[in-house]
Amino acid sequence: MHDLIKLFIDQIKETTWVQWLAVALGVAEVLLARKNNILLYPAGILGTAIAIYLLLDVGLYAESILNGYYVIMSVYGWWYWVKRRNQPPVEISWSTKNEWGISITISVIGWVFFYVLLKNLPAKYFTPSNVPVWDALISSTAWAGMWLLARRKIENWIFLNISNLFAVPILFYKHLPMFALLTVFLFVVAILGYFEWGKRIKSQELRIKTGN
Repeated sequence: MHDLIKLFIDQIKETTWVQWLAVALGVAEVLLARKNNILLYPAGILGTAIAIYLLLDVGLYAESILNGYYVIMSVYGWWYWVKRRNQPPVEISWSTKNEWGISITISVIGWVFFYVLLKNLPAKYFTPSNVPVWDALISSTAWAGMWLLARRKIENWIFLNISNLFAVPILFYKHLPMFALLTVFLFVVAILGYFEWGKRIKSQELRIKTGN
């Protein structure tokens, strides 16, 4: 335990200001999202762009691709927010069997796709990944979670937290301790998000039953 604590402290000391900035923007994005503030999008886009640079630097290529997807989705979300800001939000709901099937398919096919991609990256241009299985799993489950989140399905939190669970040790292993701590924070937020969305669904169902 003492060695683990010492390793963690050493990693924190080695953390660059660029990592601190990316993490600060990540925390700001989550807090702004909680307040339903549109500034979450520019904060998220900038923080994710920095994260892509850092993840590429340590050879987490699948996560870099995933973060590129986050940037695209953030730009889309920003545009969609402005477009629909005077309209009622999409209702939260449970996934159907078909949506569960699609989510699992995205996770499995994405896992295989990213693994094959990582194993066949040209060594001339990329440093070979030494964690292709876990890197691929983290990205594929997050991809499924983002798809469900876009559809306002409560199960998005489950898939995102599977991704978070495996990401934490990998980020520590890759000497990105602040990213690992940010992921722990996101893990807790996802748990709270699941229960909060569950309450909203019950409230919606009660409203429908009572006709209010």
